[in-house]
Amino acid sequence: MSIGDWMERRVGWRRLMHEGLDEPIPGRSRWAYIFGSGLLFVFMNQAVTGVFLALYYVPSADHAHKTVEFISKQVSAGAFIRSLHSYGSSLMVVILLLHLLQTYIYGAYKNRRELLWLFGCFLFVLVLGMSFTGYLLPWDQKAYAATAVATNIISEVPLVGNGLKTFLRGGTEMGTLTISRFFAMHILMIPAAIVAALALHVFLFRRAGAAGPPTTEDKLRALPVEPFYPRQVLKDFAFGLVIIALLMVLAMARPTSLGPMANPSDPTYLPRPEWYYIPIFQWLKYWSGPASIIGIVVIPALLFLLLFALPFFDRSPERRPHKRPIAIGSMLLVFGGLVWLGARSYTEDRRDPAVHARLLAQEEEERRFAAAPFAPEEVTAATSSTVQKLTAPESKGALLFVSESCAGCHGPGAKGGAGLFRLPNVATTFPGEQLKAILRKPNATMTEGGMEPIVLKDDDLDGVIAYLKVITQGR
Repeated sequence: MSIGDWMERRVGWRRLMHEGLDEPIPGRSRWAYIFGSGLLFVFMNQAVTGVFLALYYVPSADHAHKTVEFISKQVSAGAFIRSLHSYGSSLMVVILLLHLLQTYIYGAYKNRRELLWLFGCFLFVLVLGMSFTGYLLPWDQKAYAATAVATNIISEVPLVGNGLKTFLRGGTEMGTLTISRFFAMHILMIPAAIVAALALHVFLFRRAGAAGPPTTEDKLRALPVEPFYPRQVLKDFAFGLVIIALLMVLAMARPTSLGPMANPSDPTYLPRPEWYYIPIFQWLKYWSGPASIIGIVVIPALLFLLLFALPFFDRSPERRPHKRPIAIGSMLLVFGGLVWLGARSYTEDRRDPAVHARLLAQEEEERRFAAAPFAPEEVTAATSSTVQKLTAPESKGALLFVSESCAGCHGPGAKGGAGLFRLPNVATTFPGEQLKAILRKPNATMTEGGMEPIVLKDDDLDGVIAYLKVITQGR
């Protein structure tokens, strides 16, 4: 018995191959149909490189940035793998946009393909979510500032906005809980949703069949039919090779940058999101005050609703682009507006001398940090001894020190450095109940430095104070 016969009896592999490769394509294979397979290529790249990065990554405010720096500067081919993952994120957005555009122009959302279009739009939202959650994980100043702005914008959503912001951040401020939640969404929840949506998308595609070129039903039925294999498979494979080559060239020619560790106390940093969020960033500048709810919530919600509901109100069987002027004109208007907003944002940044100078200074700071040698974290015997001897209240205080973002302003162990504020020996500086009072109501100098009142229960605040006394004594 041959291996093929053995596999056929157990799994029916010949039938599986027939189902997968003999899909009929009306009008024969075309380069316009390569984007779906291209998305699978990029998603596989993201999965493989993401697993590699996760082997080294520690999702905490104290160690996230240092582990990404270690990957970029110390791990063999680490910078290359990280760049493949970063550029793959952008390329996935580009290919998905092209896929949606091709489907829209061809009118391939019509004729029993409503669910296919809905899952495609859902995948688009999930991919944007992957990019959003992954952007924070390096925990450098650029990622911190951009995510802080984005989560503040989310809080503008009526009724549920503040709850969403608190859920995403894990509290009122950004810290370890924020990173851990974004990490969990980035590597577990959203990828699982993408895999499920992809499976349903492929299933629905096979049920509906290939839409074929945009023409009349009579001409479509008269077109010659060609199986998916071999010509379309070769086109998809060739596109996959182009994707791999492009990612490799970008990763080697211009590795993904990493700036200094996030400093929440720096109010001078100018955040700028990834390029595909720049039009939205510019759009939000035009809305303020009571009208902000219209620009931030109402108009985007309506656009997304129209996008998802497109097959349900465009019921005409006509698929030819030149016979659908309203649909094609609307698409050109929306994408033209997005391009204009993106170009406007870059133009405004260049025309404002102060903003342009600050952005250049931030880029130079990133380059200097990237060129600097890797400096491992200092771990002393005294620190290890202190950690081992923490009491239950002190251990509780150590967790709250991180979750309340104290480490973001004062650094691990409250030692400061790199623009952070070093704490003195609090036991002698603020004796008795003074420390508890000043933590709950900071003085003017502390407020100017960015210190916010700590709102905790008495026993929780006592734990923080106990931990502060441990880590600041003996200096």
